[in-house]
Amino acid sequence: MSEIHGQHLEKLLKGLIARGQECEWVEFKENNSNPELIGEYLSALSNSAFLHNETFGYLVYGVEDKGLQIVGTKFNFKNEKIGNEPLENWLAYQLEPKVDFTAFQFEIDGKNVVLIQVDATRLRPISFKGVEFIRVGSVKKKLKDHPEKEAKIWEKASRTSFENRIAKSGITDDEVLALLDYPKYFELTGTPLPQGKDGIIARFTSEGLILKNKIEGHDITNLGAILFAKGLDKFPHLERKAMRAVIYKGKSRIETIKEHLSLSGYAAGFESFVAYINDQLPSNEVIGKALRKTVKMYPELAIRELVANMLIHQDFDISGTGAMVEIFEDRIEISNPGSPLVETLRLLDHSPVSRNEKLAYFLRRINVCEERGTGIDKVIKSVEEYQLPAPRFVQEQQFFKAVLYAPTELKNMNRDDKNRACYQHCCLKYVSNQVMTNESLRERFQIKESNYPQASRIIAEAIEAGMIKLSDPQSKSKKLASYIPFWA
Repeated sequence: MSEIHGQHLEKLLKGLIARGQECEWVEFKENNSNPELIGEYLSALSNSAFLHNETFGYLVYGVEDKGLQIVGTKFNFKNEKIGNEPLENWLAYQLEPKVDFTAFQFEIDGKNVVLIQVDATRLRPISFKGVEFIRVGSVKKKLKDHPEKEAKIWEKASRTSFENRIAKSGITDDEVLALLDYPKYFELTGTPLPQGKDGIIARFTSEGLILKNKIEGHDITNLGAILFAKGLDKFPHLERKAMRAVIYKGKSRIETIKEHLSLSGYAAGFESFVAYINDQLPSNEVIGKALRKTVKMYPELAIRELVANMLIHQDFDISGTGAMVEIFEDRIEISNPGSPLVETLRLLDHSPVSRNEKLAYFLRRINVCEERGTGIDKVIKSVEEYQLPAPRFVQEQQFFKAVLYAPTELKNMNRDDKNRACYQHCCLKYVSNQVMTNESLRERFQIKESNYPQASRIIAEAIEAGMIKLSDPQSKSKKLASYIPFWA
C-alpha cells in the first residue's frame, strides 16, 4: 500500500470530488459508519476498481454524496471497535482473500474527513463475510446477481500480470527519482543520462516502470520497483521478494553462519549479489579435461544462470517468501516460490517460458540471463567441465529448487546421481546435434577406457529407468551404440 501524507491527501480528495459524482470505485458518505456496511463497500469498491482498471477504490466520509460538498464527519475510524477488537482488524479478518486498505483521517478547513483507500483485487473477487459485492453505477450489489461482471473479473484476473500492478501510487517526480536507481538504469541500458528530470521521467514511462497517475503525479509499477528500487523495503509488499543468501555451517540448516539480504532491485543489484555468492564459495582443484587449475568449487556461470532463473520464474503472488540462495558445506540450493512452467526433465530442451515476461525481457536486454532459453544447457555444460555431480531440479506445488553439489567421486554416487548425470549428458549432446556414446559418458565421469563396462552399466541403468534410449533400436553393435533422451 502506498503511503499518502499531508497535502497529497487534500489533493487526492479534491481530485475525487472533481469527478462530479460517485462512480463504481468511489463512494461518498457523511456519517453512516455501520461496520457491516463498511465491509461490504470495501469488497464492492475493490472488485469494481479492478474491473475499471483503477489501482484503488475509495470510501470517503465527510462529503455529501449529492452536492459533493465537504461537510465533515463525526466518524472516527481509529477509535471504532467491534467488542474489544479495533474495527480495522475486524474488517481485515472478514475480507477474503486478504486485501490491503488504509484509513486516513485529516482535516480540511477545520472539517474532519476519513478516506479509506482499498487496493483493487488481483487474483479473484474480494468477499466480506463470505459474500462478494460489486458496484453497479453508484449502487452496491451482490456480485452473484451480476454473473457477467463476475465472469469479467475472473477473466481479467487471469490476464493481469504482476509487473503491471502498482507498487506506489500518486508520487511526485522527485519521489520517483528518490525511490528508483535511475543512474543504474541508464548505465545498464547503455543510454545517455538526460540532463533534466523530465527526460528521466519520460524514459521510465516509456519503459512501463512508472505510469501517469489519473489524479496526480505518477505510479511506480511493480516492474519498476522490482528492477530498480534503491530499497525494496520502501515498497512493503515487495520487501520479502528481496534477493537473499544464507550460509550454513555443515550440511544442515541447524547453524547459520551469516545471512545477506540485497534490498536493491534485481537489475540494479544482480551483479553485486552474484559476486557476493561467489565470494563465499571455497576453491577446488579442477582436474577435468577442459580445466586444470584452482578455481571456485562451483562454476560462476552456473551460479549466474540459476540465480537469474530464480528471479525471473518466481511466482510473486505467493506471499511471505521469496527467492533465496542457501550455501551448505556439500551443496548450494537456489530456490524460488512457484512451480516451474516446464517439467524439470525438459528444462534443457524446452523453449523459454516465464510467468513474468516483462521482467524476463528486461533482464535479457541487460544480459543478466539468456534470451534463447539456453541457460540450463550452460549450467549442465559448466558442471560437466568442473567434474561435479549432476545438478538436481526439484519441482513442488509451491516452489522450485535447483541444487548444485560439491565434488564427489563416482564410487560415492548413488544410482539416482548416476542416472541424473547420464540423462543430462545425453540431453546436452542431443541439443548440440550429437549423440551420447560410451566414450562420451566416460569423459563425463573421467572413467578410464579400460573400465568401459562401468560406463555401460550406468547407461543400462538409465535405460532401465526410462531416461534414455538407443538412437537406433535396429543396430546390433554395442561398440558403436549411441543414445538419445527418452523424449527425442
